[in-house]
Amino acid sequence: MDFKTIKWALRENGMGILTLNRPERLNAVSFQMVEELHELADHLMVNLDCRVLIIKAEGRVFSAGTDLKDGTLLGLRKTYEEYKQYYYLNAPEAIKKRTYYQWRISHFYIKMRKISQPIICLVQGPAAGAGYSIALASDVRIASPKATFINAVINLGLPGVDVGNSYFLPRLIGLSRATALLYSGKPLEAEKALRYGLISRIVDEEKLLDAGIELAESFLLKSPLGLRMTKEAINFSMDSPSIETIIQLENRSILVCSSSKDINEGSSAFLQKRTPKYDLR
Repeated sequence: MDFKTIKWALRENGMGILTLNRPERLNAVSFQMVEELHELADHLMVNLDCRVLIIKAEGRVFSAGTDLKDGTLLGLRKTYEEYKQYYYLNAPEAIKKRTYYQWRISHFYIKMRKISQPIICLVQGPAAGAGYSIALASDVRIASPKATFINAVINLGLPGVDVGNSYFLPRLIGLSRATALLYSGKPLEAEKALRYGLISRIVDEEKLLDAGIELAESFLLKSPLGLRMTKEAINFSMDSPSIETIIQLENRSILVCSSSKDINEGSSAFLQKRTPKYDLR
């Protein structure tokens, strides 16, 4: 995979590291970045070698949100030759271009939840708009003291709901706090984000990656199948209509994992007070 706007590395232990790599544009999410994020997500959907994913960003800003330079093209009738590979720009009307692009970018956040790898997001600076939602769609967020979370879209004369933020935010910090942020567009600083439960830790910026790796390594000590089924159960529980539904899902997860040889290794390691050695897949 030859990427221009992101960097991708997979370590031998199963830890994948995705880096947003447009620091000169404050890691704004461009058309090309959207396509590269989709390509990587599709790869991870069927990849058993990557067991945990860390998302981070180059530079002082995690992401400034959607690239406004690209965004202006959605309102033009003309399609420039160098952009014809993006199917949504070939639509004949501006409303159709915007609609098809909105579908495309928003589906990436659905894929973030559908891939089986737990996602640890490291936020070193401002995370706005589409970048904000990357953090929200992750499983765990660790931030530096300079991190801020900004629902910028409502400050641009648009609704305060975009690419999943109205779904994730109330579930993470509660309805009252979430609506205040979605309505106001005010930034949420790291200290308050920690009190709200949006992030799990505040770590000095130079130690942020180490903290993410340390957490990822603790996940990698677990059964690969058990870890994947845990994320699946968490996803279902967020929208479950009843406790009975979730209990049945949990029962299935326990029964499936108890049929894997991982349980033999996990139990033996626990009794012998040693680190388990699971098959990497």
